[in-house]
Amino acid sequence: MTFRFSGHETFPCRYAWLPKAFAAVDAAPAALQDDARAMVTLGVGKNMVRAVRFWVQACGVAASGRDGSFSVTPFGRSIFGRRGFDPFLEDLRTLWLIHWQLVSHTEEPLFAWDYLLNRWQHAELDRKEVLAAFRREADRLDRKLSDVTLEQHFDTFLHTYVPTQGRKGEVQEDSLDCPLVELELIQKVGERRLDGGGRREPIYAFRREPKPEVTPELFAYCVDDFWTRRRPTEKTLSFRDVAVAHGSPGQVFKLPEADIRDRLGTIESDSRGALRYRESAALQQLTRTDPATRDLLPAVFGQSPL
Repeated sequence: MTFRFSGHETFPCRYAWLPKAFAAVDAAPAALQDDARAMVTLGVGKNMVRAVRFWVQACGVAASGRDGSFSVTPFGRSIFGRRGFDPFLEDLRTLWLIHWQLVSHTEEPLFAWDYLLNRWQHAELDRKEVLAAFRREADRLDRKLSDVTLEQHFDTFLHTYVPTQGRKGEVQEDSLDCPLVELELIQKVGERRLDGGGRREPIYAFRREPKPEVTPELFAYCVDDFWTRRRPTEKTLSFRDVAVAHGSPGQVFKLPEADIRDRLGTIESDSRGALRYRESAALQQLTRTDPATRDLLPAVFGQSPL
């Protein structure tokens, strides 16, 4: 498997980028193909154009062709199209879906997202320990990456979810932050002194608790999407598949197992019958109808599934 460690140009995705990029690509597939044209269309500099290209693909809004042109995805059109569910990123459900998209790549996954959300076993996120783990994993993968590249990749991941601080600790203007900071998925839980000196380093942790804002319909959609992406040949899923498997909703949303069990208990009605969970002393099993016959995304936004 080939992981992506760069391409974001150290910029977290900003509020206006996805709607602007969707509109540009929807109007002209070649809109982002050329730097100069894209700079005019998007109103950003060259490095930011490259970052927009990265994020529009990473968030599943558009896909690139071999000639450098882009095409909007069904997911992108469902959210940002003329009749889209949330064209201006005003709904928290959309932000959770974008977070889901970032972690759900099975081809060229984003390394920090894949590693920290699925394989990080510690209670806290400590910059020194995270970067040491990144170095070990990059070496294991035989990737010749500099420490600077790994640091920038971690910083981009962190500031996707944590508000950017200025030099004196003030929070920067909202438009410069990634919209996913609203999820509060990563929280500052303390500080530690660096090397016995006066400098201090923040310590973070994932918010591991029930999340009502991940609505039952959104959870059902992501279970179905996980199944399609990562278990396409399986007829059933177990409770542990949903709760702790690599790329599962339980891992990606950092949900407690008790909360997942409660969600699975109502998933048949939440998915309009598409998914069914049965639990007994001997069996914890999820089944589903033919995935080709329906689309659960409209139900996330209160509409009838297709």
